Amino acid sequence: MELINHTYSIQGLNVTELCQEFGTPLYVYDASKIINQLKSLKNAFSETDVKIKYAAKALTNISVLKLVKQQGAGVDVVSIQEAQLALGAGFSPDEIMFTPNCVDFEEIIAGVELGLNINLDNLSVLEKFGKKYGNTVPCCVRLNPHIMAGGNYKISTGHSNSKFGISVYQLPEIMQLATRYQIVINGLHIHTGSEITETDVFLKMAEILFGIARDFPALTFIDFGGGFKVAYKAGDLVTNVYDLGLKLGKAFKEFYQSYGRKLELWIEPGKYLVSEAGYLFVKTNVVKSTPSVTFAGVNSGLNHLIRPMMYEAYHEIINVSNPTGTQKVYTVVGNICETDTLGADRKLNEVREGDILAIKNAGAYGYSMSSNYNSRLRPAEVLIYKGEAKLIRKRDTFDDLLRGQVVIDL
Repeated sequence: MELINHTYSIQGLNVTELCQEFGTPLYVYDASKIINQLKSLKNAFSETDVKIKYAAKALTNISVLKLVKQQGAGVDVVSIQEAQLALGAGFSPDEIMFTPNCVDFEEIIAGVELGLNINLDNLSVLEKFGKKYGNTVPCCVRLNPHIMAGGNYKISTGHSNSKFGISVYQLPEIMQLATRYQIVINGLHIHTGSEITETDVFLKMAEILFGIARDFPALTFIDFGGGFKVAYKAGDLVTNVYDLGLKLGKAFKEFYQSYGRKLELWIEPGKYLVSEAGYLFVKTNVVKSTPSVTFAGVNSGLNHLIRPMMYEAYHEIINVSNPTGTQKVYTVVGNICETDTLGADRKLNEVREGDILAIKNAGAYGYSMSSNYNSRLRPAEVLIYKGEAKLIRKRDTFDDLLRGQVVIDL
């Protein structure tokens, strides 16, 4: 989003006019940013046979999935429904990595029947898989490396108390099951969490994986997951993907040369691709001053963007309607009957009732975690592609709230 001549725009399209056309609240995604982020990862790992698998849970709109597919990436899914969306977007089954957690085994069977790459993170599931498929269907194994990393405990997935992955200390049990049922393990996977800034964390993961990988002769790939951090405000530390690509790529090449054959390196960026591409535009309903604080109350809330309340996540907020106004301090809150602070004590250009505010970094885990809490409607989604605004999801209607409900006679 650019400010030119006191007007905010995305790919040359006036933001306030977009809000007038499609209404608010409104999710808007800049396709060029997604494409550029993909290019940066490809360039960073240009010396490595890298396969990018977009972590679809970050933003599952099928048009965004089609865009990612168009740019040559694969996809990582965590439910059979995400897999079906990916297939609908044009991904072939072999381009889809299926990494479910705590699901009924029937969902694993469904993934096999679709022809997906299967990634298992539980010993009991691995045993069921071996009993049913033996050496006829290969699988990947997700390991828990016992590494604490990530920006928030709730999104750190590789520590010792995490529900994700099979502990590296349970490697003997993995080997026993693989031998007993002749399971073909063709990949090893680690994902330690989100918002990892240090290259050394990934290199530590690599060291653990490489040490284990020598015991698995049928590997075709090693998957390092995602977790690349982007900036949420000026001065934020971010993942230096070029440093990561250089050092991890070098370590990976040295490993597979000693392993005996070339392997593929997989990564699963989610937030890195779509976070900065997304904006949530909201309208200011009320400006409410109290003796201690001035609230800007908007027509959205935690039902549309839960990250600030769930993760204490910081999202920059901008008054796009009054870019030259005098700066004042506001606490931006939603219209939900629960505390739903979107940003506390923010310096904003003077906010007036009716002004449009932009909440940045809303592309990842924004709409995909939204709800109809308070029976409010979810927003529309718009993709800006090659200078054109394309509606990619209609705004909810009241009929959408009733769909699936059954009214009984009392």
